[in-house]
Amino acid sequence: MAIILIAEDEKEMQTIIADYMKRGGHTCITADDGIDAISILKNNSLDLAILDIMMPHMDGFSVCRMAREMSALPILFLTAKGTEEDKLRGYGYGADDYVTKPFSPKILLAKVNALLRRSGGIPQEVIQAGGISLLPYSRAVSVNGAEIELTHKEFELLHFFMQNKNQVFSREQLLNRIWGYDFEGNTRTVDTHIKTLRQKLGSESRRIVTLIRSGYKFEV
Repeated sequence: MAIILIAEDEKEMQTIIADYMKRGGHTCITADDGIDAISILKNNSLDLAILDIMMPHMDGFSVCRMAREMSALPILFLTAKGTEEDKLRGYGYGADDYVTKPFSPKILLAKVNALLRRSGGIPQEVIQAGGISLLPYSRAVSVNGAEIELTHKEFELLHFFMQNKNQVFSREQLLNRIWGYDFEGNTRTVDTHIKTLRQKLGSESRRIVTLIRSGYKFEV
């Protein structure tokens, strides 16, 4: 997918950001300070930059200003500096978005994907199966041309199934994959969500097949 620069001097924060970008399918190049960030910008073909402001040697504002002289790639500030003056300064230097810490990694990834779509960094891939069409990054689903509304977990389930067609997954595997290993509920949660997902898919619900003592598969 996209190649993203993460300029952040706090290693733990750098790792958290990079992990979520990688979950979104992106490749990350990290910089520990502003000088390092400029070097990476000069020597790599990048699709987007995430910049902290308070970095050693050169702050994020200066990096943004210099980056704008080199390219038009999307730039997002991720910083603890959250005053109106800071935000206006950031946008004045050419930033496309401004996120303050603490932040939601999921919202950050959504903002990154939105910036990439607008800049052409992410093609709007369509996953198709029969009458079901799914757009991963806009999280839109339609059945036989009519858009349907899914909850977050219903969408994640359908997306996972459509990426792994004709493969059998146990309830435990689906629970761990969609809800995470630290989820405290039980496998009945999977059955409940699949039931509501089937209702929304209408005639295409037949593609989600229940296998006794095995689990589920998405049949194409």
